[in-house]
Amino acid sequence: MATASANPTRKRPLYASPTAQVLFAIAIAIVLGYLSPKKAIAMKPLGDAFIRLITMIIALVVFCTVVSGIAGMRDLKKVGRVGGKALLYFEAVSTLALVIGLLVGNLTQPGGAFHVNAATLDAKAVANYAGQAKAQTVADFLLNIIPTTVTDAFARGNILQVLLVALLFGFALSIAGSRAKPLVDFIGALTHGVFGVINILMRLAPIGAFGAMAFTVGSYGVGALGPLAKLIGVFWITCILFVLLVLGPIARLSGFRIVSLLRYFKEEILLVLAISSSEPVIPPLMEKLERLGCSRALVGLVLPTGYTFNTDGSSIYITLAALFVAQATNTHLTLGQQLTLFAVAVLTSKGASGVQGASFIALVGTLMVVPSVPVAGMALILGIDRFLSMFRAAINVVGNCVATLVVGVWEREISGEALRARLAGAASLQGSEATAEPSLTVSASGI
Repeated sequence: MATASANPTRKRPLYASPTAQVLFAIAIAIVLGYLSPKKAIAMKPLGDAFIRLITMIIALVVFCTVVSGIAGMRDLKKVGRVGGKALLYFEAVSTLALVIGLLVGNLTQPGGAFHVNAATLDAKAVANYAGQAKAQTVADFLLNIIPTTVTDAFARGNILQVLLVALLFGFALSIAGSRAKPLVDFIGALTHGVFGVINILMRLAPIGAFGAMAFTVGSYGVGALGPLAKLIGVFWITCILFVLLVLGPIARLSGFRIVSLLRYFKEEILLVLAISSSEPVIPPLMEKLERLGCSRALVGLVLPTGYTFNTDGSSIYITLAALFVAQATNTHLTLGQQLTLFAVAVLTSKGASGVQGASFIALVGTLMVVPSVPVAGMALILGIDRFLSMFRAAINVVGNCVATLVVGVWEREISGEALRARLAGAASLQGSEATAEPSLTVSASGI
């Protein structure tokens, strides 16, 4: 008896869509957080466990991807060229983000209506962050890139240190040539296995999103947003406009549309908004960027480096929040003091990379440079920082995806026309059974 073949374009049921699953988990978490805050707070381990499951393997993902990519490259000069172009782009765009945060803070005055006496604030609330936000020179920052030992880089999970080790190892294998082929093949096979593990773990994304969002709403509640609604609203709107009016034209000049990119990475962006962390989506971002046409070596070099040097959302947050604290505590900042804050933020926005609460710590470190601004004023936004971190993490992700594709276009690895076609093709396949795996998961094909 003949059976009809399955239609490859038949749409997948809505409940099987990764986007729908994450959205449903977030909606349930918000309802639980509103109706039963205590139970919602108890869900925190679900979010923490998911983040730890992914982050435990990120260092291995970066190492394997970069080493196998560079080892397979014949033109080693390209690595230096790609790195140089990426750093140039990072500094230009992240510096612009700092400037935008400064301008928006001056124009909107989000803290102007508070008039808080700094002496009445709980300085102990930010003492722990102040202890971590010690002054750091350029030399300190550069030395911190070098791990104490090779294993220490992996043990600490410092992406930049792992990237340095991977670059050196990749160069060495490339120079060794055919003699290192067995090791290159082994790392290639290991990469395949690592992405298989990620593929499995990412299926738990809705559970992680539920736990993290339930904790956020249960802990702070919607009512906690009231007094600081202006700061939250100004920051969120600024982030959205930054994507549309800054990253949008950059994408257009490179031949693709920012809206198409947002659609392509919508599952990852939703997950970041839910868990307020950008690191767990590094593996699927790398795989999906490769799928668009960028080489493994370019993706492995640009994306992880961008997590330190291209934090657009964090840059907007640092200067905007710094001005909020000054305004809320009636601290007048001269143009010279604001320029000092800006200059320090250029370094601190990168110096706290890899630390839990990095952006908040970087903000504390920035304010410590201008003694007239009471660091205790940070206690005002400590309670809502989770809501701010949602958007700054999401903007960091979008900014680094744009950066990777822009460098890929500059390197002629992919044309704008091909990029537009692939983004359009991916959009047409979303929600259909033509895709072998849900787009949130990571496929090991082609690795």
